[in-house]
Amino acid sequence: MALAFLSILQYYACKMKNEPKGPIAARLRQRKHQLLRSLELPPEALPGTLTLSLTRCGKPNCRCATGEGHPRWVLTYMLDKKRRVETIPAEWVEEIEARVKAGRAFKDAVDEILSANARLLLLRRKQRR
Repeated sequence: MALAFLSILQYYACKMKNEPKGPIAARLRQRKHQLLRSLELPPEALPGTLTLSLTRCGKPNCRCATGEGHPRWVLTYMLDKKRRVETIPAEWVEEIEARVKAGRAFKDAVDEILSANARLLLLRRKQRR
């Protein structure tokens, strides 16, 4: 799926006729192509955010009743347009954190490419007038 997505992006990047001219447009195209070359969907990437929360168990004699709560790692993400919250075991935290970072980096790169395309379209329209 990632290869098909990249192929579509590269196809439309090459097909745009009357591309805008000037240093701003050149920088945008250069950055976009740099991102496209480096863009690879990590196969184990995860969406969402990994956070540490402190919860209370409710036992009156537990240390959490008067002090800090019990540490609990949770992964929050969207799936089928619904927010999901999954508790993550402490021994998985490093792996899950790396996978979430990889997913975020991929999404950020795609967002930057789409923003560059929108800016190039605006420049093209201004220069057409």
